[in-house]
Amino acid sequence: MAAAAAAAVFRQRSLAALGKVCDLAPLPVLDDLTSDRAKEVLADVEVLVTSWGCPPLDEDVLASAPRLKAVVHAAGSVRRHITDACWNRGIEVSSAAAANALPVAEYTLGMILLYGKRVLERAREYRRTREHGDWLSVPHEVGNYRSTVGILSASMIGRRVIELLRPFDHDVLLYDPYVTQADADELGVELVGLPELFGRSDLLSVHAPLLPATHGLVSRELLDAMKPGTVLINTSRGAVIDQDALTDVVRAGRIRAVLDVTDPEVLPPGHALWDCPNVLLTPHLAGSEGNEWERLAGTAVEEVARWAAGDGFSHPVRRERLVFLA
Repeated sequence: MAAAAAAAVFRQRSLAALGKVCDLAPLPVLDDLTSDRAKEVLADVEVLVTSWGCPPLDEDVLASAPRLKAVVHAAGSVRRHITDACWNRGIEVSSAAAANALPVAEYTLGMILLYGKRVLERAREYRRTREHGDWLSVPHEVGNYRSTVGILSASMIGRRVIELLRPFDHDVLLYDPYVTQADADELGVELVGLPELFGRSDLLSVHAPLLPATHGLVSRELLDAMKPGTVLINTSRGAVIDQDALTDVVRAGRIRAVLDVTDPEVLPPGHALWDCPNVLLTPHLAGSEGNEWERLAGTAVEEVARWAAGDGFSHPVRRERLVFLA
C-alpha cells in the first residue's frame, strides 16, 4: 500500500494486533512490489495485507510470491490491484468494503435527517434574519415523519442505509433490478421501478456502483420527474448521474442536492455547482476517515486471524461478483 495509507490505517495498536495473529514481514510497508527488497519479502509471504495505493498484483509480481495464498484488503474496492492472474492462481481475496460502507451509510442517514428538517437552509435564514419566524407556518413538507426515502441500488451501502433508517418513520422505496420481491419484503422496503422511484421520493439516495451499465443512469428524464424540493444525495460516483442535467435542474431551483462525489472528482473552479445555494458539496468525505480507519485495520486483522485458523474469510470477494462491485 502507499506509505501514507499505511501510516493512516495501520497505527501502532493495529500493527501490534496483526503481529499477534501472524508473523509480520519487516517494516517499512511495501509500496513498490518490483524492487529487490520487495522480491526478497514476497518470497516468503503467504498473506498480503493491502490498502489504498497497492500496485497491481500481476503475473510478474506473483512470480516473486510463490507462497502467496490470500490477499486481505484493508479498504473497499479491489479492482485496481487484484488481477486475473490472482484469480487464475486461486488466491483468496477479502475486502473491508463492509467496514467502509458503515460511515458512508451514516453520512447518508445524517443528510436525510438534516435535510428532512431543512436544517441547513433554515440555519442560513436564521443567521440572516436573527428571528425565529412563525414556527406554526412551517410547511407540512418539512420534517422526518412519513417522508418517502428512495434508495437507488441495494448495494452493500444501500442496504446499510436501509438498516439505519429502520428506527425512523420513513417510507422507504427501493429500485434494484437484481432484488426480488421476497428480498424487498425481508428488507422492509417497497420495490418500485426506476421512474417511480424518482417520481415519488422526497429524498433520494444514490448507491449504485459505477459500471458500464450505470454510467449516466440518473438521466435528465429521471431528474425532471422529481418533485419540486426533492433532495438528491450521491455518495456513489459522480458519473452515475448526468451531471450537466443535474446542474440545469438545481440551477433552476427545482430540486436540492447533496453531492459527496462529482465528475470529475474535484469540479473546475468555475463550475456552476459551486455557487448553487441549494447544493451541498463535500470533498468525498463520506467514506472512512480519521478514527474510522481503525475499523478497516481491525477488519483486516480479524480476516487474517480467521484465515490462519482455517475458518475462511468473513468478507470474501468472489471473482464472479466483480461485475456488480464498484
